[in-house]
Amino acid sequence: MQIQVHTDNHITGREDVVRLVHASVEGTITRFSDRITRVEAHLSDTNGHKSKGDDFRCVLEARLAGLQPIVVSHQGPTIELAVAEAAEKLERSIESKLGRIHDRVPAPDPDQEP
Repeated sequence: MQIQVHTDNHITGREDVVRLVHASVEGTITRFSDRITRVEAHLSDTNGHKSKGDDFRCVLEARLAGLQPIVVSHQGPTIELAVAEAAEKLERSIESKLGRIHDRVPAPDPDQEP
């Protein structure tokens, strides 16, 4: 699973942010890593230099093999919280998507001979 991190020019400490995103995303969705080809993280400071409320936004886009991308976002007062909450939303969205696909596949008929 490839993870790409994109930040705006208001996010400082790029190397630390990249490590944070990798740790959060890998730790949260690692069980789906065989189905995910790429995750893109887009991080921004919505208020720039001002500090007011939920300034940081994290958008995560997961590309699952053979499926449409799944996109989630979260805004929080810190970059750490925005990333962690977005990763949890992504996990729930992937679970839901893969569960719906699994539910559509008909179960084998036990009365039918192979």
